[in-house]
Parts: sequence; C-alpha cells; structure tokens
Amino acid sequence: GCMRFADFQEGQTIEAGQTTLGEQEIIEFARQYDPQWFHTDAQAARDGPFGGLIASGWQTTLVAMQLFVARVLHGSEALASPGINYIKWPAPVRPGDTLRLRVEVIEARRSRSNPQRGVLRARWRLANQQDVEVLDLEATTLFGLKD
Repeated sequence: GCMRFADFQEGQTIEAGQTTLGEQEIIEFARQYDPQWFHTDAQAARDGPFGGLIASGWQTTLVAMQLFVARVLHGSEALASPGINYIKWPAPVRPGDTLRLRVEVIEARRSRSNPQRGVLRARWRLANQQDVEVLDLEATTLFGLKD
C-alpha cells in the first residue's frame, strides 16, 4: 500500500497482489448475497452448466477491491469512487483458484471542477493461476489533495 496520488502515471501497470478463494468462502458469500444454486450447492453444480461450483461475480469483484485497497489505496489520499464504467466476468472462478490483480492506469489528473481532487481512472484485471482473466472493470477513484 501507501501509494500517493502523485505516484500514478498514465500507462502504468500496478501488480496488486493475489489471494486464493476457498469453497466455503464461495458458498457462504453466495448464501448471503447471491444464492443461486451453482454458487451454493456443490453437488448440484457438478451436473450444471459449469461442471462444478463457481463464485458469484460480485464476490470476484470484491476480491479485487480487497487487493486494490491493500496494495493501492491503503494510506493514500483516496476518498471515494463515483462509479464503475463497466464490469465483465469473462470466465468463472472456481474453488481453490488463486486470483491476481493487475491495475492499469488509464488517466490520473486533477479534477477540472475541483482542483483539490485527484481523479484516477483505472482498469482492473483479475486473472487466475492459469492466467485466465476472470474480471475486467474500469473504475474511477477520487483523491483528496492538500496543495
């Protein structure tokens, strides 16, 4: 962590760490937030369209958020996000997958409407241990700047 807004450069790629998602985590998340059978019932999922249990795309997105906070935002001047331009889940996440986050800086500039704000536009890409992309999104993050 501990990146500052001044550290971001257009075209930069940030390796933002990795984490592994277990079956129990997948089931517990899905039971609470996305209780579809192919996320919650390993036995039924085996005969389903994915040939096994898969994680909710929303959980995949939150895994990326966790890594982004730990490796990029923690200790920074980050304030909030006005939103995500798009989000895609190109391939499923399965129990035991190790997910690695790569962040590409598209734009880092001062806000035109408020010079005390920094605007970071970045593409987040999460890939599994086979280097298959499982998440692709473009997010905007706002930073509070002193000077």
